[in-house]
Amino acid sequence: MGTFHTLDYIIFTAYGLLILSVGLWVSRTKKGTKKSAEDYFLAGKSLPFWAIGASLIAANISAEQFIGMSGSGFAIGLAIASYEWMAALTLIIVAKFFLPIFIKEGLFTIPQFIERRYNTNLKTILAIFWVSLFIFVNLTSVLYLGATALDTILGNGDGSMRMNFIIGLALFAAAYSIWGGLSAVAWTDVIQVVLLVIGGLITTMIALHHVTPDGGILAGADHIYSTAGEKFNMILKRDNPEFMNLPGIGVLIGGMWVANLYYWGFNQYIIQRALAAKSLKEAQKGLAFAAFLKLLLPVFVVIPGIIAYVMFTQPEGTAIIENIRSDFTRADGSIVYDISYPWLIRTFIPTGLKGLVVAALTAAIVSSLASMLNSTSTIFTMDIYKPYLSKRTDGSDLVFVGRIAVMVALAIAVFVAPVLQTMPQMFQYIQEYTGVVSPGILAVFLMGLFYKKATSTAAILGVISSIPVALALKLLPVEMPFLDQMFYTCIITMAVIAMVSLVTAKQDEDPKAIALPREIFITGKKFNLSAYAIMIILVALYAVFW
Repeated sequence: MGTFHTLDYIIFTAYGLLILSVGLWVSRTKKGTKKSAEDYFLAGKSLPFWAIGASLIAANISAEQFIGMSGSGFAIGLAIASYEWMAALTLIIVAKFFLPIFIKEGLFTIPQFIERRYNTNLKTILAIFWVSLFIFVNLTSVLYLGATALDTILGNGDGSMRMNFIIGLALFAAAYSIWGGLSAVAWTDVIQVVLLVIGGLITTMIALHHVTPDGGILAGADHIYSTAGEKFNMILKRDNPEFMNLPGIGVLIGGMWVANLYYWGFNQYIIQRALAAKSLKEAQKGLAFAAFLKLLLPVFVVIPGIIAYVMFTQPEGTAIIENIRSDFTRADGSIVYDISYPWLIRTFIPTGLKGLVVAALTAAIVSSLASMLNSTSTIFTMDIYKPYLSKRTDGSDLVFVGRIAVMVALAIAVFVAPVLQTMPQMFQYIQEYTGVVSPGILAVFLMGLFYKKATSTAAILGVISSIPVALALKLLPVEMPFLDQMFYTCIITMAVIAMVSLVTAKQDEDPKAIALPREIFITGKKFNLSAYAIMIILVALYAVFW
């Protein structure tokens, strides 16, 4: 097994110093001035498209992808890449149809949209929900998965160092995000995304080189495709053991849309970058740039999992790797899917490059942590503290409270993270847990945006009823894929909102309905060309792998 050498430590330390230096440099203010809430939470609305796109991807790609999705690549195969490929199309839809409304409304947070369209009570309910979700699901899972990966690469792989890595990652993310806010997070993300793409490609290519006894990247690629061809197909038939995770054609026309529209359109730590853009056109170009990057991601987050699967199953012509079965097998005989990516790094990446690759993995983890912390702080400060607890009218206390909120959220997540060690496929766990609540919230947003008769009473009843509907679908005697559950829950919730609105509405349009003149949906030529290119690439990908 490979170990960290002096050169690796030097490279890794240089990465850490670079990120901290850039984060703190960007965070500086002119002498005698203080950061305003707009500076801290929305980077002074100054981000260019390339910073938005890079920051979106850095916020999105984390241990959840590198570790969780590689683990799903081992267990399921390339079919899990649908989350990435469908996200590319979702980003185009969000850029064209949702962003113009959010930016026109001048939003700091997504809950603010709920207040303007419905009422304060619903906004507060959702703000509390989001803060809880970010802390107890997002932050904890990223900390746990990231620490597990680093323990596998740098420790003994037995979890003994996990808590140390959880604390270390938390402190690293806090070091620049607490002081600098979104500016520090977004500008360091530009470096992080370059590093994680380079590190991801290096890991994939070196792992492919070691698949066969004679070596060679192309030979390795040919070998995994010929010996594990079933891992390169989308899932269509119900008798596939993974149908419950990815239900065939429903991935393209069903619940995957609910998961992606919720995540990319109404998720504070994602959309906050677009709200911080110089202009609407810049924000839209940023989302298109992120969509192109999403198309690339399966190369270095899913393929490594398939490589690990081939090495584990050892079909004829595969290089023999000592102790691989014991490395991937628990004491009870079950397979540990989520160590696929860190195991490849520990086993095959040489000295020097290992420092770079571990820095790339750390970049993915830390950038997501920083993004989640900043957004948790933004929602708590602007939607809970400011309207209910602040005694100052000039907003001079908001940045201070935002920083305190970051520290408290991080402390809770560090305490809770170790509890997640019993989960088999973390990526699937995150999707399923979020999938209980996201369909109802998505329904409330879609109806608020595009159904002018929707009332506040209907929205509150809809979002409350969506939870028992989701749970009822989970408990049906006939087992149903969770993506299908999400799709039906969203449709039923939209129907509830429509019916209650028809009964409770006093006029044809709700007084808070948002005007949607056609001209706000007109997009520029560069964005349109990007959108067509992405759709053509997607059609080609599904034509090849379906």
